[in-house]
Amino acid sequence: MVGLKPSDVPPPLGVKMASAGLAACWADIVTFPLDTAKVRLQIQGEKTAVGGIRYRGVFGTISTMIKTEGPRSLYNGLVAGLQRQMCFASIRIGLYDNVKNFYTGGKDNPSVLIRILAGCTTGAMAVSFAQPTDVVKVRFQAQMNLDGVARRYTGTMQAYRHIFQNEGMRGLWKGTLPNITRNALVNCTELVTYDLIKEAILRHNLLSDNLPCHFVSAFGAGFATTVIASPVDVVKTRYMNSPPSQYKSAINCAWTMMTKEGPTAFYKGFVPSFLRLGSWNVVMFVSFEQIKRAMMVTKKRIDDPN
Repeated sequence: MVGLKPSDVPPPLGVKMASAGLAACWADIVTFPLDTAKVRLQIQGEKTAVGGIRYRGVFGTISTMIKTEGPRSLYNGLVAGLQRQMCFASIRIGLYDNVKNFYTGGKDNPSVLIRILAGCTTGAMAVSFAQPTDVVKVRFQAQMNLDGVARRYTGTMQAYRHIFQNEGMRGLWKGTLPNITRNALVNCTELVTYDLIKEAILRHNLLSDNLPCHFVSAFGAGFATTVIASPVDVVKTRYMNSPPSQYKSAINCAWTMMTKEGPTAFYKGFVPSFLRLGSWNVVMFVSFEQIKRAMMVTKKRIDDPN
């Protein structure tokens, strides 16, 4: 997969997991304002706008947030976001090749079906482990920093405690089913599309295995992922951000959106989702390859100091 030539020695599992987590954290730092804008656009329409504030488009949302809440509001939930990526990306991306090899018995050139199965597996595993961090991240991003408006949470650890005390363990794992669905879709689409695009580029000698190839592959994977996963992503965001009595289930949330706002509600925040996933993929995959190679060089020097 990502960045390994046939002659390369596959990196150890620990190197891949650590590299994936660090690269995903860096990608989150770079693209977090786009993710926050996406969340604000996705939840718009489920309740009356606070203070008459309405968001229009990704850059309009970012501009409005800066004017009304200050630039720091764009990074609401970043701590939880970084916690999420260290838990989440290290599993869903770091384990992908190993799970793919497990399903194929170590054979080369796995089929698309095997790649999809591996992506769905690691995506579901990651959500099952990291769900509480995602719940806190989404709620912080949805929270408005306005004078006179009560804030649900004041800090990341306080948010974990508050949710547990008021909603129990179910609150911390709220929206697990739509999140597993969403991230299984995202993971298999993102990783499989990246694999296939990159292999096609190299097979037809359009580009060599370097930065331009990685950029094109990652950007294409981001677009395909956004188209497929956006409806589930909107439902996941709204359901995880909702108070305990607003929706009976994720299915009820989706049905409420359909009946009250129509099918276009499922693609609210599509542009920031695409901008975020496209840029996130580029930053993450390029960083992943470079960090992984640097860690392999460091490991080799430690193992063989002479």
